[in-house]
Amino acid sequence: MTATLEVAAVELGRRLGWYRALDGAPATAGQLAERTGTDERYAREWLEQQAVAGILTVDDPAAGPAQRCYGLPPGYRAVLVDELDLLYTIPLAWAAMAFVRNVPRLAEVYREGSGPGWAEMGPDAREAQAAANRPFFAGPLGSEVLPALPDVDAALRAGGRVADVGCGLGWSSIGMATAYPAARVDGFDVDAPSIERARTAAAGAGVADRVTFTVVDAGGLGDRAGGYDLVTALECVHDLPDPVGVLSAARRLAAPGGTVLVADEKVAETFTAPGGDVDRLMYGYSLTCCLPDGLSSRPSAGTGTVMRPDTLAGYARDAGFAGVDVLPVEHDFFRFYRLRPG
Repeated sequence: MTATLEVAAVELGRRLGWYRALDGAPATAGQLAERTGTDERYAREWLEQQAVAGILTVDDPAAGPAQRCYGLPPGYRAVLVDELDLLYTIPLAWAAMAFVRNVPRLAEVYREGSGPGWAEMGPDAREAQAAANRPFFAGPLGSEVLPALPDVDAALRAGGRVADVGCGLGWSSIGMATAYPAARVDGFDVDAPSIERARTAAAGAGVADRVTFTVVDAGGLGDRAGGYDLVTALECVHDLPDPVGVLSAARRLAAPGGTVLVADEKVAETFTAPGGDVDRLMYGYSLTCCLPDGLSSRPSAGTGTVMRPDTLAGYARDAGFAGVDVLPVEHDFFRFYRLRPG
């Protein structure tokens, strides 16, 4: 109960801009309220709660409520303020609040076997998920993961083409285009609001001349002309109602000698109970977001967030691939798969 309510308090701090306002600038409740256009009494209660929880520091606990000055420890900036830092995890609080808000609706679909898709979950769900993945897409995807594939790295440096399947708000496509200034990236997603945001983000990043975004069901992409040096499906296969159909389309999109790369959750290879922290987190995601999203379309594979390597390997074989290789790239939450051509 305490942890849940503290997560809600973190989300309030993000939503109201309170952490950002405290970054490098300690404040009393009155000063914080003035900086952010918020109510002083609420600001005071939040500051006190954050200090009691050990998140914020306070200069003099014995001072009066209006005189206490609160600060954000320097090491916490990466977690709570810097949107591109790999430690930036405040979007997880944002996502948790968005997903839990749907519990009454989830109780209904659990009885009938359907589910709310991203559109029904609302903008907070899609934006929080995108914000959580953005630091990885903006950094290690282009600096560590793709360079671990020398042929892909060389092709993209020479102006190769990328098909980014399930691109969401576009940060993966933008990250790859930024890491490889000669490459061209086409992002595809079924969610129209996500694609609209992706186009705006590409323009803001200065890569709109090399990055395009299209609203399309990924299962139909195989009808397009292939010739892509790289086809990516980054943290989306477990959401797909038809993963075999989408992977089949990805296989046809890839040029001869091209690569299909999947990134998905780094869950344990087999079911174990009790399980580890990553599996616990991913089952939470699955119950409140990913499985309902997958079941919002029928027929559906109903994979869920906890997609173990053998499950993906089975989908890949059914899609016409010879097998799956796990890349030797370390990451706390993602496992990276190169699908071997059939």
